[in-house]
Amino acid sequence: MSGIKDLGNATLTFDGKSIELPVFEGSERERAVDIRALRKETGMITYDPGFVNTGCCQSDITYIDGEKGILRYRGYDINELAENCEFIDVAYLLVHGALPNETQHGEFSRHLNSHSLLHEDMRHFFDAYPDHAHPMATLSAMAVSLSTFYPELEDATIQENIDYKVSRLLSKLRTAAAFSYKKSIGHPIVYPKRSLKYCENFLNMMFWNPVNDYAPDPVVAKALNKLLILHADHEQNCSASVVKMVGSAGANLYASISAGICALWGPLHGGANQHVIEMLERIIAEDKGNVKRVIERAKDKEDPFRLMGVGHRVYKSYDPRAKVAKQMCKDVLAKLGVSDPLLDLAMELEDAVLADDYFAERCLYPNIDFYTGLTYRAMGIPTNMFTVMFAIGRIPGWIAQWLEMREDPDGRIGRPRQIYTGPTLRSMNS
Repeated sequence: MSGIKDLGNATLTFDGKSIELPVFEGSERERAVDIRALRKETGMITYDPGFVNTGCCQSDITYIDGEKGILRYRGYDINELAENCEFIDVAYLLVHGALPNETQHGEFSRHLNSHSLLHEDMRHFFDAYPDHAHPMATLSAMAVSLSTFYPELEDATIQENIDYKVSRLLSKLRTAAAFSYKKSIGHPIVYPKRSLKYCENFLNMMFWNPVNDYAPDPVVAKALNKLLILHADHEQNCSASVVKMVGSAGANLYASISAGICALWGPLHGGANQHVIEMLERIIAEDKGNVKRVIERAKDKEDPFRLMGVGHRVYKSYDPRAKVAKQMCKDVLAKLGVSDPLLDLAMELEDAVLADDYFAERCLYPNIDFYTGLTYRAMGIPTNMFTVMFAIGRIPGWIAQWLEMREDPDGRIGRPRQIYTGPTLRSMNS
């Protein structure tokens, strides 16, 4: 892959034996030791819980520098993309490697519109779920069910019409998400409209009904575009790794995306934005909004309370996405005339966190989840749909990662090793 620089070898010496391990450098000067021959040459493996020091691939999709707070898609800074692009342009960028020109943008938009309907038989699936079913469970089931209605996309060797695959998943899962919400509140399903753009269409499917005059607010649609862009990809995170792990076994794209949705559902991953809102509500109800007490609880090792939306596995400085999300949240609430005590509490909490050496010393700063839930809440999107919104945004990143994995000449089925700590050989007769 382009961008790789050979840096020679590193020498590993143990038990009187030395081996040479290749060292190489990526385009942003990230260095890696190639340990593929380690077990063959020494009989040893590496031990790395959570794979935090293990590179599973070479990739030219997304670059993150957690220490400097940098996030780029295909070389473009996340702030520039969020400010100047539509979500579908960023989806195109992630999958194709370049932003679309005017003609490509128009063609991709038409693809999204023409593939936005679900097969009518799939509507019956929604009737089988209870009203209280979590939308993430429904979305995951719908993703894998698409393979039975559109099996022609299962052929992983057909690469000439990637837009066809991308537009089907992006459009149909957006429609499925809106349908699941309508089912949960007992409202009639709203079909997508050809006259509306991607984000406006989703908002219309969510909030239009026969007895109101709903029209997507341009400010809200712009904010949704930005939110989806901020979530579009994030390198080799948990859900992307799951998508690639499933795909490495030869599973089709639908099954891989369905698995990624399930991984994203976890409260330590995509579910965190929902937990931020629930935490803020508890702080008001139980701690009467006392920020000083909340900060003390967060620093108390004996207290099980955790400050959700603060700290990140990768970022050791301010999450660059959080800066965009914070300003966008303020803009949306101001435009809609919403006064939200949770936002006031969140801003007070953020100031307290940034002013406290305890959090700075541990590189704990507000992350994107701290503000996205508040924005979705202002839009009228219910809490249990927050992670669904995250999933819709992340679909193009998952697809790009899956395609890259399938084309990787070094790709192999994912199969981590372990250090066995159980009993040695035993006999049932002893």
